[in-house]
Amino acid sequence: MFSARKPRKPLSELEHLVMGVLWDRRSATTEDVRAALAQRHPMKESTVRTILKRLEQKGYARHAVEGRTNVYAGVDAPHSVAAGAVRQIIDRFCGGSVEQLLVGMVNNDVVDERELQRLAQRIARRKKGGKEA
Repeated sequence: MFSARKPRKPLSELEHLVMGVLWDRRSATTEDVRAALAQRHPMKESTVRTILKRLEQKGYARHAVEGRTNVYAGVDAPHSVAAGAVRQIIDRFCGGSVEQLLVGMVNNDVVDERELQRLAQRIARRKKGGKEA
């Protein structure tokens, strides 16, 4: 069901902003990231480099060298990173139970019962060999 790969450390707010640039552009240099975030979160180029190195260490980003420039890209799509983060939440707060998480989400008005039923129908169709949910 879920990958046996070791869970990655979660993204900080700033790391998530940087990953957003990488996901939007598919690849970016340090200067591309700095310029993209300049209005929202101004940073020195050295700070961006540090964050990009940290993202590589955590396994979220990778780089290739083009000339003398590092070009960074995300390792996984945003929905895959989100799924991994949810898996960590399920394991940490719900004892590994997806059902416990979903019941809590319904009870706390995060997801309404109708939406949960629609999701269950999509999952059932997918299991029957229909189109992907």
